[in-house]
Amino acid sequence: MTEHEVDPVNHPLHYTKHPSGVECIEITEHMNFCLGNAVKYLWRAADKDDIIEDLEKAKWYINREIERLQAHEDPIEEPDFLPSLEKSMSGIPNPAPRHIPDRGIAHEGISKHGERTKG
Repeated sequence: MTEHEVDPVNHPLHYTKHPSGVECIEITEHMNFCLGNAVKYLWRAADKDDIIEDLEKAKWYINREIERLQAHEDPIEEPDFLPSLEKSMSGIPNPAPRHIPDRGIAHEGISKHGERTKG
């Protein structure tokens, strides 16, 4: 079995088919629980049937991490996983953008002037 051969327990397809060739856990193991789970849901969102559900799950974990950080009175410092994450990502080619199907959902955003947009 190769390093990233598909295995439903050890290397599930939705974690191993990223165009970078990197498996999700290789990145998330350098993060805390909430940030790692948020990245996991973002990582596989476009590969699942319900992209909105996975994006909502990622948002839930991000909001939980924000609440955890805001509860601390100490100033927020750079998370300790960033240096090791940057090191593990060095040398990984920047993959071509992945196509995410529209599915008829209106997308909102913020313009460079801070105004809400709907596309």
